[in-house]
Amino acid sequence: MTAQVNMFINGKSVPPASQLYFETINPADGTVLAEVARGTEADIHAAVEAADAASETWGSVNPMERARILNRLAQAIRDNMESLGRMESDDMGIPYEAQHIVIEGSAEFFEYYAGLAPSLQGDTIPADQDKFVYTTYEPYGVVGIITPWNAPLNQAARSAAPALAAGNTVVLKPSEYTSLSTVEFARLASEAGLPDGVLNVVTGFGPDVGAPLAAHRKVSKVGFTGSVRTGQAIGAIAAEKVMPVTLELGGKSPNIVFEDADLAAAIPMVLFGFIANSGQICSSGTRVLVQRSIYEEFSKMIAAAAEQIPIGIDKPFPCLGPIANQMQYDKVLNYFQSARDEGATILTGGEKATGEGLDDGLYIRPTVFTDVARDMRIVREEIFGPAGVLIPFDTEEEAIEIANDTDYGLCSGIWTRDVSRVHRVARKIKAGTVYVNTYHDHSVGAPVGGYKKSGIGRERGIQALRQYTQMKNVTMNLA
Repeated sequence: MTAQVNMFINGKSVPPASQLYFETINPADGTVLAEVARGTEADIHAAVEAADAASETWGSVNPMERARILNRLAQAIRDNMESLGRMESDDMGIPYEAQHIVIEGSAEFFEYYAGLAPSLQGDTIPADQDKFVYTTYEPYGVVGIITPWNAPLNQAARSAAPALAAGNTVVLKPSEYTSLSTVEFARLASEAGLPDGVLNVVTGFGPDVGAPLAAHRKVSKVGFTGSVRTGQAIGAIAAEKVMPVTLELGGKSPNIVFEDADLAAAIPMVLFGFIANSGQICSSGTRVLVQRSIYEEFSKMIAAAAEQIPIGIDKPFPCLGPIANQMQYDKVLNYFQSARDEGATILTGGEKATGEGLDDGLYIRPTVFTDVARDMRIVREEIFGPAGVLIPFDTEEEAIEIANDTDYGLCSGIWTRDVSRVHRVARKIKAGTVYVNTYHDHSVGAPVGGYKKSGIGRERGIQALRQYTQMKNVTMNLA
């Protein structure tokens, strides 16, 4: 009999008000993993009410005590790393040997914000002698967090940790494709001492639970990671409520390789930049800009490197796991067909990966395109699959112009030995993150967020902690 996974509300496992469930599928072999509770607005209301009831007490807890609890949450993640990692692999398709990287990062978010929790202090403001003026940072109260399917627990921890550290209570809606590890973590957090109602998880589909969560009158802030389209819908709800949001949305990030780059170092990292997690990362460096003098050599080298990547969830890392769900798998292959129709050349890949252990899964070969035009869909739109496009350039100025020719501005990369060039180019690229001679180096304290349609606000770092608080000014007459 298929296991049923319920929601987690007010410290308890709770079945859906609708009594309906939906299947979650293992993308590596197509088998049904579990039946997940299909939430509705009624479940959101119950979760928000529980969070609201807990908010005053949790917000008043001494920050040192909140820090101790968050550290216990981090330890709970580490103590259950194997089981949580296997859930992520089965539910989303993360390769077995990469599990520990993702789960360890989730634990580090709670440790990091546990350390910062006691440091949320305001300022005294110079004023007239008969006045005392100061500021404080206070929690919003109930925060809604909506996470994507590409790194379920890590994304949940990234947003929930600063929200909780700041004294907010949380209602979290994971993706309907990958809910298992988030529900399990909420249970573990309760066992680790997080008070009832402080962290609640409601599973289900966006229109049924995501929209009601954002719209609920007692939700005072929303953090969302996902597509531009959904982010715009949440932004519209927030505008109607006059509610702050943090939105990390899509990307079409440039990775610029200059002729003086160390190609032996650059090739594997540039490739990793667009195939990591099977390309299912918003910050993927999918537009690879290569100086024309090395373009032919680079093209051959990266195509050869791509063909050597092992494919299979159980292969030695770095390897390529499956696409997380059928919808995204079909979308990626449709992009590949569009590229062929528009005249792009496929140097390698561009098709389903087949062979022993792969035929029943949603595997796609690492793909490299060349002979692309800047108006092609594969150059303009986020593919979210293991694919990169190679674009030649001649001058530094041209590279910057091509890099900024996008609606997005999440990340970027620069490969060069010229330190002066690094700073010139980094200053002119319109993106929230600039990697230099590396890519996907996600330090837990480094803020991430986008320019343009890549989002609003920042996740990670002390900036995220402050964005889950609101500032209060107090002016006192001493006369």
